[in-house]
Amino acid sequence: MLRPDYPIHTERLLLRPWQLEELDRFHALRGDPSVARYLYDEPLTVEQAAERLSQVRSELSEPGGWMNIAVERARDGVLLGDVGLRWSSESHRQAEIGYTFMPEHQGHGYATEAAAALVDLAFEQLAVHRVEGRLDARNERSARVLERLGMRCQAHLVENELVKGEWTDELIFAVLDRDWRNGS
Repeated sequence: MLRPDYPIHTERLLLRPWQLEELDRFHALRGDPSVARYLYDEPLTVEQAAERLSQVRSELSEPGGWMNIAVERARDGVLLGDVGLRWSSESHRQAEIGYTFMPEHQGHGYATEAAAALVDLAFEQLAVHRVEGRLDARNERSARVLERLGMRCQAHLVENELVKGEWTDELIFAVLDRDWRNGS
């Protein structure tokens, strides 16, 4: 069980549960074609975004589910994007992180800072052994985020998924708890 004490504070950010009244911002994020380019889903319509937002969870009660939380800039409350954590396996002590950020807020280190907070949660509160990040191999910027977190590329799967009608390669990056604690 993971029920974080919100908001989670980082140097520049607040991570907190999404609110239903933030549909316009959630839709702006998940409905943006440039944000959805490397995601499994097409850009969401307003109706799809409302449905998805109603299903977003900010805690993990058992393996298999995702929690997604909003990321806002602490100094002015501007919503930047979101980060997600999936408890992949209890028996194998595995977790996965993900993140999406508005185009105008990319390239400022926010994704790395927010994702690092979720990696901390996974190791400290879920007591996992390994945290991974999976991404479309064409998404070089996302790969750089994972590298800045100290993750290593452990796999390059060639044309392993049919995404939006196109065979895509997938990269899997990961970090182990001992390496995270040692700052590797």
